[in-house]
Amino acid sequence: MNIPAAERRLSLQPYRHLLMALLTISLTACVAASNRPPPPQASATPPVYQNRAPSPEPRMEQAREQPNPQLVREIEELWRTFPGKTGIAVKRIDGDWEFGFRPDEYFPQQSVSKLWVAMTLLDKVDQGKASLSDAIRIGKEDLTVFHQPMAAEVQRDGAVTKSVYTLLEMALASSDNTANDSLLRHAGGPEAVRAFIAKHSLGKIRFGPGERLLQSGIAGMEWRQNLSYGRTFYAARAKIPVEQRQQSLEAYLADPVDGASPMAIAHALDKLARGELLSANSTNLLQSILKRTRSGPNRLKAGVPAGWEFLHKTGTGQVLGPVATGYNDIGIMTAPDGTRYAVVVMLGDTTASIPERMRLMQAVTRAVGRYHRG
Repeated sequence: MNIPAAERRLSLQPYRHLLMALLTISLTACVAASNRPPPPQASATPPVYQNRAPSPEPRMEQAREQPNPQLVREIEELWRTFPGKTGIAVKRIDGDWEFGFRPDEYFPQQSVSKLWVAMTLLDKVDQGKASLSDAIRIGKEDLTVFHQPMAAEVQRDGAVTKSVYTLLEMALASSDNTANDSLLRHAGGPEAVRAFIAKHSLGKIRFGPGERLLQSGIAGMEWRQNLSYGRTFYAARAKIPVEQRQQSLEAYLADPVDGASPMAIAHALDKLARGELLSANSTNLLQSILKRTRSGPNRLKAGVPAGWEFLHKTGTGQVLGPVATGYNDIGIMTAPDGTRYAVVVMLGDTTASIPERMRLMQAVTRAVGRYHRG
């Protein structure tokens, strides 16, 4: 789920102020220092290269084989001092190194998972089982929740028809939830996405039940279709007892049904960049759309050095009291010399403000660019 502009805070009725105060104390305590386990160990699984060029100069070869220790220390300090549960992974695609902090733990993906839906459908296109020109009808019964710009058009006209290509653009570049769920149905549903993930051995990447069931479950609600209209979902959620919402949210964060590990996502981005997941045409199409992503301009993207290319996908979860969840950005940075880095920053839960979260992400990509060596 991506929420445009600032995430909305839960507004409680006056008679619930005492419960809210207790909730604030409880949730803040949970996230106060959760980035301080024993120092994690960086993992390194060198990719297999074929037709290697002659060995470059020693300094260049060293840059390919291991990360700059100062880069690792700088990002570790960012990770260690940030409030809440944070996962970071960095992988040099055109080299042999990677490192991360909480790299193998599950974090809520939220709209990051739209990437796997797109890949699954493009894989069907590559197999001749679908086409970018396929027409998909979307009616009021197909609307979802939160960020869905097409909802206004659907409610005005009763139904609309969009091509797969148009829906890919809307789902990825604009993070439209209804566009994504429409693509999900056309791709074969959640099981088809899970099969794609398994077929390509993407590791610790889960796929949830779809936007409607995911978001209603996180809020402790039963889904009904009228929740997708206007602000009905927000109104219904506000009536849920605080304790019930807190219990549902904590259960989700402890074992997110749409969870993925930062390093698994970095590896998937690596495979995508290398053309190992889709055909050349589909790979180029997907990457070109991700370069046009409009959500999260002040997250990872804002720290990418001038002259570099960047493609990415954001994710944003629900907020309860002082705690924001599933605040993510993942992407591929390409230096002017063509060197590529997969960068993943996932905030499972945090009490940090939106500007603080953005500054963390910007600092990560800025550091990767500063320590780059060709």
